[in-house]
Amino acid sequence: MRSFRTEIENPIVEQDIIDLQRKIQLFKDGKIDEERFRSLRLARGVYGQRQSGVQMIRIKIPYGRLTSAKLHQIADVSDEYSTGRLHITTRQDIQIHYVSLDRTPELWAELEKEEVTLREACGNTVRNVTASELAGIDPDEHFDVTPYADALFRYFLRNPVCQEMGRKFKIAISGSEKDDALTFMHDLGFIAQVDSFQNKGFKVVLGGGLGSQPKEADVIFNFLAADEIIPFTEAVLRIFDRHGERKRRLKARLKFLITDIGLDTFLAELNLEKKALAHQTFKVEYEEIEIIKNQIEVPTDVSVDENFIHWKATNLIQQKQNGLFAIGIKVKLGDFYTKQARFLADLARQYATSEIRLTLRQNIIIPHVREDLLPFFYQELKKIGLADIGFNSTADITACPGTDTCNLGIASSTGIAKVLEEVLQNEYPQYLNNKEILIKISGCMNACGQHNMAHIGFQGMTIKVGQQVAPALQVLLGGAVLGDGKGRFSDKLIKIPSKRGPEALRLILNDYETHGKSHDFISHYDQQGTTYFYDLLKPLANTDNLIPSDYIDWGHEENYQKLIGVGECAGVVIDLVATLLFESEEKLDASSKALKNFQFADAIYHAYNVFVNVAKALLTADSIACNTQANIIEAFDEHFIQSNRIHLESSFAELVYQIRDNKPNAEFAEAYVLKAKHFYNLTFKFYSEQLKSPTS
Repeated sequence: MRSFRTEIENPIVEQDIIDLQRKIQLFKDGKIDEERFRSLRLARGVYGQRQSGVQMIRIKIPYGRLTSAKLHQIADVSDEYSTGRLHITTRQDIQIHYVSLDRTPELWAELEKEEVTLREACGNTVRNVTASELAGIDPDEHFDVTPYADALFRYFLRNPVCQEMGRKFKIAISGSEKDDALTFMHDLGFIAQVDSFQNKGFKVVLGGGLGSQPKEADVIFNFLAADEIIPFTEAVLRIFDRHGERKRRLKARLKFLITDIGLDTFLAELNLEKKALAHQTFKVEYEEIEIIKNQIEVPTDVSVDENFIHWKATNLIQQKQNGLFAIGIKVKLGDFYTKQARFLADLARQYATSEIRLTLRQNIIIPHVREDLLPFFYQELKKIGLADIGFNSTADITACPGTDTCNLGIASSTGIAKVLEEVLQNEYPQYLNNKEILIKISGCMNACGQHNMAHIGFQGMTIKVGQQVAPALQVLLGGAVLGDGKGRFSDKLIKIPSKRGPEALRLILNDYETHGKSHDFISHYDQQGTTYFYDLLKPLANTDNLIPSDYIDWGHEENYQKLIGVGECAGVVIDLVATLLFESEEKLDASSKALKNFQFADAIYHAYNVFVNVAKALLTADSIACNTQANIIEAFDEHFIQSNRIHLESSFAELVYQIRDNKPNAEFAEAYVLKAKHFYNLTFKFYSEQLKSPTS
């Protein structure tokens, strides 16, 4: 593998890449357990695929905002290390596939030349901070939330508080009560508000999520001052890190912790954590950015066809800046290619402001386009196949990769999505400009395609018929974004063979056209009820009359086989004692470096992790399993301190929880780090002697 020391100017980024390179080698040499290595690479955006021997790389695009230069660099990297296909995710990231593990450090180094990162795009970390796709240009927004989304991203990137949590943590930030960032289904959500004195702040919602057990977030504050959102977020992360589940993956999200201990108890823990925070307030610099119109002349050789009028009706968003428009580009299933990417980057640079935005619906927006340039943009987008009408419409279906590349995919989500879009295009053209009904598809229960908050949702499943297994879809109805931090989740109605998915959509839409057009779709659904729609779809669930093609999934030629791998997104980590002790040494080193750089809060949290990791190592050696960090601290007292196997001047809990009883100043940081080093040396000696003991 190549050395990157001379290629990366930022020493922190350089060290990240060198660490990844080193850990790949340690894994290959058998010095890091496979499951532990998975955790290490996931936190660096390297994600296993369904296909063996290759990786998916998730590129973190904070709040979906790119420049022309960044998009060019991503395209170059995709051509060199991947297949040239770029996939936009429902978290405003970009994914590329079929990358060799050995080449990932080099790939990362190339991206960082334009300050594009992989760091914490996957794994049990703070995932990409998503935000309103129209931030800064939306006529309805209270203010531009971009500076706050950026501050959240930067503050928690590499922050020791959130590097090894029990599960991933998702943050969204919306600019108005429309809640176009979908805060209600996030671990933590912020909705912009302005009080009567014109002070900026946010409504705060906490503990939402999708998955197999969706939960609407709870409202915590109707107004939290803007300079308090980062300290509040840090306190939430600290409590989640300490008390969150770490063994039962399906119960390890924040929503389950809040349900288990109660919202009041969780909020009480937050108050106890305040003293330990590095900042009680954190001011984010905010200024209204003036958009300077591109002064380029309109090209003279412009011609448009009859679809231009329809395109303008469905794909344009008028900005709050007079005379400027944002162009919505419908990207089918979120997939586009490097040739198109470079073309878009050049188009935005030459004729707009070099800004490109990725959306939660897996689309692209080019903002700040002059009205007189719209025919030219349509003409140019048509050249590269990106002028389809129906941006953000019913016919603009969201789908996860499913069985194409994902280990957890049960059925093809992209295959059925393509067919359903064709049905809408050919049979229901009126829905090409309908933005009231959303269709979303996921290949499994994990809801990466957000199927269980859609008006019409489909989830990949299977049906067993005798000795054969056929791909299936669960049909869900009734989900919606209600706005202002509220939403509703879809009802699971019925399971049908996948090949009957198009007929299910026809039945639902035909019924709405016949009986429900005087109402919006949700009102019609509520009025008729779940039994009505179950009965409507029930004939499609009959498996007595399956034909051979029903056993072949969409987009495939062979009979269906159910092949599910190990989940990568938040995989359970099998912690070996040696690995935990090795990582504790790394954290001690990190705490010392943070002290030298006067990063006292970081030094303290690294030291806290030393205490927890070392305690977990000894408990693991004794076959004592703990499911939270708080349990580890309690169990270590019980099994090692109270039994006098290890001697401390206080209980282990009193030693460790000094972290929340002291301000993160230089004096406490130095003392706490020193105690962590002493504890490590003491326990390492104990463990070494245990290994030498003939009874061990």
